[in-house]
Amino acid sequence: MKVIEHIAKAKKSLFSFEILPPLRGHDIQDIFYTLDPLMEFCPPFIDVTYHREEFLYVEKENGLLQRKKISRRPGTVGICAAIMNKYGVDAVPHLICGGFSKQMTENALIDLNFLGIDNVLLLRGDPIKSEKNFIEPKDGNKYAVELVKQVKDLNLGKYLDTTFLEKKKFPLFDFCIGVAGYPEKHLEAPNMESDLFFLKKKVEAGANYIVTQMFFDNKKFFSFVEKCRSEGISVPIIPGIKPISSKKQLNSLPSRFYLNIPNELVKEVEKAKNKKNVYHIGIEWAIYQSKELKNSGAEVIHYYTMDRPENIYKIVQAIY
Repeated sequence: MKVIEHIAKAKKSLFSFEILPPLRGHDIQDIFYTLDPLMEFCPPFIDVTYHREEFLYVEKENGLLQRKKISRRPGTVGICAAIMNKYGVDAVPHLICGGFSKQMTENALIDLNFLGIDNVLLLRGDPIKSEKNFIEPKDGNKYAVELVKQVKDLNLGKYLDTTFLEKKKFPLFDFCIGVAGYPEKHLEAPNMESDLFFLKKKVEAGANYIVTQMFFDNKKFFSFVEKCRSEGISVPIIPGIKPISSKKQLNSLPSRFYLNIPNELVKEVEKAKNKKNVYHIGIEWAIYQSKELKNSGAEVIHYYTMDRPENIYKIVQAIY
């Protein structure tokens, strides 16, 4: 079932969450360890992230360095299939621009369609660690809006190459398309107005819903939704929540995701005596956020697990 269908049929606020594929060499049981406790709350859909390749430099016998491409977290499509098979829950794979040609993207979408996957979350993706800025893939999509257009075209039966297809036999796809939104703007956007302009372009290109980047101040989310509506963006907007779990995240999260952490939360975390205290402060703050979002009419609240289900479990248990 499509994400927007789950939302339309819901009689109460839903909860969803996002997981990472396990590191290369790890077992899928690592995923089930994350999922099993959270399935108690009957999530209608689960997101599975995609992680592009990285480059390592390996020293050869002659002392020279050889650049080697490696994918640390493969398996997004297989994990989606496993989730649907084991739990009977819809899986939402992430697709990104980075590392994909348009032909590779089309092939991936064909695979997803064959597996009965109805939803995709489309992102530009981050630069790889060895690159300062995002580099457009060869023969690929440079921006998320281009990726949205490609999926929408495929939904309409427009393949990249139709020379081999029989006339009037163009299989139609029906993907529900999600995109990212940024309550405090994307880190590369010059201002919020510009960010909203391009978000609207993604919706006009065919996006059916928006999932936000994490935020710690609900006022930022409410303001973001209001601005989206004033710009004519009418699709569902799903708030994304992540609990703080360590003191170092007070610096790492703002620098990586371009977000602000409320001073009240900062003070509480800074005066915490140990990691356990920080962990519980993060849970309590996320519960406070979730209750306010739910009471304000949020159709879905989306949680970023980072493969740590324990704190998400405690939050969802208190809310749902």
